[in-house]
Amino acid sequence: MGGSSNTTTTTSGGGGGGGGGKDKDKGKDSPAAFTEGERVLAYHGPLLYEAKVQKTENREDEWRYFVHYLGWNKNWDEWVPSDRLLKYTEENIRKQQELTKNQAVDKTIKTGRAAQNNPKGSNDAKTNKEDTKGVVKGKKRKNQLGNEEKERRSSESLLMSQFPLTLKKQLVDDWEFVTQLGKLVKLPRSPTVDDILKKYLEHRIKKDNKISDSYAEITRGLRCYFDKALPAMLLYKKEQKQYKEEIKGDVSPSSVYGAEHLLRLFVKLPELLASVNMEEDALNKLHQKLLDILKFLQKNQVAFFLSAYDGDSKGADAVKGK
Repeated sequence: MGGSSNTTTTTSGGGGGGGGGKDKDKGKDSPAAFTEGERVLAYHGPLLYEAKVQKTENREDEWRYFVHYLGWNKNWDEWVPSDRLLKYTEENIRKQQELTKNQAVDKTIKTGRAAQNNPKGSNDAKTNKEDTKGVVKGKKRKNQLGNEEKERRSSESLLMSQFPLTLKKQLVDDWEFVTQLGKLVKLPRSPTVDDILKKYLEHRIKKDNKISDSYAEITRGLRCYFDKALPAMLLYKKEQKQYKEEIKGDVSPSSVYGAEHLLRLFVKLPELLASVNMEEDALNKLHQKLLDILKFLQKNQVAFFLSAYDGDSKGADAVKGK
């Protein structure tokens, strides 16, 4: 996600209208600033993410909260102090949006500076890159397991930090519809995952004025990942029965499910790609292409995603956003 789970952001305490505050819930007799089941905004590195308080405890006269980041892998669940949390208010949501926007601007500036310092075609830049790769390989040999975990976290941080804000909200709504309201996506969806990936490829051909083998390969890979990952890690427990009813014989999930479940795959991709042996440069290029697909989903969000789910797998047609 946005940074190390052990890092407490110094600007988070009490600011933004409704934070827990450092002293607000200290002491055994002081009530907890946040309650179990409460939706909050939680600092993770420099950014704020929507989360839900699952447990509370008073340890050494100070309240701590076990939070789940909505729409993200439970591996990110963690205990945090009150100064990492803010109340879920309109004012704090605006603060969340400002932080995300500011970080995007900072990254653009840094990228521009890097391009000036290391222009394309520079022999020095090429030499430095080769030297860097040698150092990285040496470190992997020295402490392979530790570096693999670090790379996995870094990969997740990249996608998390650049994940479009409206799609994060879509993930939260998806989680609430299924796990809290007991509603399901009516199947088969239209457009399906197959349809969306075809539309994306057509979009790239039109934009680039040529057929790109790399984008075609990525869409094929995503389709394959989706079909394999859906039953294993993309379904909530309440959706398992629906899956068994809809996917039979040679029917592929990508021909039945739609954007809602495809978006869940993007949350899992860093975890899946961590086991793939790729050069750093190739991995970075892949990340940029995946982010481009996310932007395509965001651009077509109204057309691709449902605004409401069914009561169950046999319910009435879901209402689609206009």
